[in-house]
Amino acid sequence: MAEYWYIAEGFENRVQEYLADNGDSEVDMMFTVPEKDFNTAGKGSSEVKNLLKRLGVDSEVLRRIAVASYEAEINVAAHSHGGVMHSAVYDDHIHIRFEDEGPGIADIEQAMIPGFSTADELARELGFGAGLGLPNIKKNSDAMHIVSEKGSSTLVEFIIFFS
Repeated sequence: MAEYWYIAEGFENRVQEYLADNGDSEVDMMFTVPEKDFNTAGKGSSEVKNLLKRLGVDSEVLRRIAVASYEAEINVAAHSHGGVMHSAVYDDHIHIRFEDEGPGIADIEQAMIPGFSTADELARELGFGAGLGLPNIKKNSDAMHIVSEKGSSTLVEFIIFFS
């Protein structure tokens, strides 16, 4: 199983503290992401954004969360056999996990290169598959973690702090 970690500069201690003792979240949300269902993909991201907006999260942080979660949700719909989005909201950050039903990422490092894509013709016809999903998640996250391998499920998770 291959693993990829990214932690933005200056967030190393906060991420390590959270991972060591993540405690109970304030709110948990779960959404199903069906395979190739581009009509409902993005619904979970929208619900999370709306909740955080009501909670008073800064608009720039909301934008980053919306971009990262939407990109991940579209990736699950486009590249997998479906999966689940789990969102855990804490007082100072959000931790969002996407777990899919495969077929896995053959080379995570290659998948992180902007422009690299394995999208099928349907995804490309609908305007997806430009190879910017994982790079955009990384760009908008304070921490990102991927676990996958070809022929297996994939976990993509990220953490974004509110301040």
